[in-house]
Amino acid sequence: MQNESYVLGMVGLGVMGRNLLLNMADHGFPVAGYDKDATKVDQLHAEAGKDVVVKGYTALPEFIKSLKKPRAVMLLVPAGKIVDSAIAEIAPLLDEGDLIIDGGNSHFSDTNRRAEEMKTKGLHFFGMGVSGGEEGARKGPSMMPGGDPNAYKVVQPIFEAIAAKVNGDPCVTYIGPGAAGNFVKMVHNGIEYALMQVLAETYEIMNKGLGLPGDEIYAAFKQWNEGRLQSFLIEITRDIFAFKAPGTDHLLVDDIKDEAKSKGTGKWTSQVAMDLQLPITAIDTAVSMRDLSKYKALRQEASALYGGNEAKLNVDAKQFMKALEPSLYFTTVIAYAQGMHLLTQASKEYGYNLKLDEIALIWRGGCIIRSKFLQEIHNAYKNNTKLEHLLLDGEIAKHVKEALGSMRQVVTAASAAGLAIPAYSASLSYFDTFRSARMPSNLIQAQRDYFGAHTYELTGKEGVFHTQWITR
Repeated sequence: MQNESYVLGMVGLGVMGRNLLLNMADHGFPVAGYDKDATKVDQLHAEAGKDVVVKGYTALPEFIKSLKKPRAVMLLVPAGKIVDSAIAEIAPLLDEGDLIIDGGNSHFSDTNRRAEEMKTKGLHFFGMGVSGGEEGARKGPSMMPGGDPNAYKVVQPIFEAIAAKVNGDPCVTYIGPGAAGNFVKMVHNGIEYALMQVLAETYEIMNKGLGLPGDEIYAAFKQWNEGRLQSFLIEITRDIFAFKAPGTDHLLVDDIKDEAKSKGTGKWTSQVAMDLQLPITAIDTAVSMRDLSKYKALRQEASALYGGNEAKLNVDAKQFMKALEPSLYFTTVIAYAQGMHLLTQASKEYGYNLKLDEIALIWRGGCIIRSKFLQEIHNAYKNNTKLEHLLLDGEIAKHVKEALGSMRQVVTAASAAGLAIPAYSASLSYFDTFRSARMPSNLIQAQRDYFGAHTYELTGKEGVFHTQWITR
């Protein structure tokens, strides 16, 4: 094709960038890709179908010249300094009105900074969260673009075409101004952390607490995935408990070291929530447990000192499994509720004007946290656009109340047996505190006033007060 013929250019032809680009080409969009690594360019060409228009470049100036104006350049490179380096190389080659899209997991504060820098150069910049992993990128991801709404319109037809579809609706929508897209993706990942931790604890209950073999664990997840708990994470967890490495007679998961890695987005979610003074205890616990898993040598030493292998539940396994499904549902509700509450507060604090009903819709397909429950979340925020917290929705409250007895049964039995299920416990404690009309925080205020003269307020009386607590 001639120069200025490609409607979008992708910088970074790793798995995600290459698959997104091929997805665009499959939908009839002529696109170009750039990578310094010639083998990745060759791989792009090798994987492209005969009837699609896609071209890879190793020379940046030639790549930029191949794009239609206004040029749309998307970055899919590791977050951090590499994004800044890529922008520094690309920006001088662009013209006023051109667009740079960061499709990586950048921290939202970095997106704000970069947008301001690009504005001085006459360039549009926005961050777009992309969820769905390798398969989602190729077959249809969920995407969360934010920034200049007029700039988004340049690429809107492309993203709506390649996004996952649920009932014909594309799983992409304009999120909001500034770094709204990156912020929403960050919270998405925080919810993901919580859900994964809860599923790991559910496995702990069944495997260690009940002594169930892998085929029974598989059967449970299979059954749950056919009901209200249906989700991508339940689905892949089911599959994991059916997978044996070639030539072996046991589950591969049993051989995997129990040290969980992370890329930091869960931690960012917890940090921002603390900055906003908003509790997300299930997410915080999930982040902490990944960190604690890394101290395996210390855990082994503590296990030898205190004992840690015996944690059998003193219950009837069949009856207990009946309580486990509603308990898992309960914890799932709490994880989503805490994430949505964080989005509610951030929307006010940062002026994002987030539409939570639309966010729930685009999470229904393509992304890692897609689930049947997201339709209920959408309904809650659609019916009440001013809903402050998901737990205050009447329909969801009915389901939570129904699951509460089972949740207490599971947490109590696990605690009595010495079985660690911290995300379950944190979820239940969060709920019990959330529904408390009066917390014991009055004592904390009295203590603060006692040792630091920090003052306190009184119920039913205006003003700020201080007491000399010691009388001589």
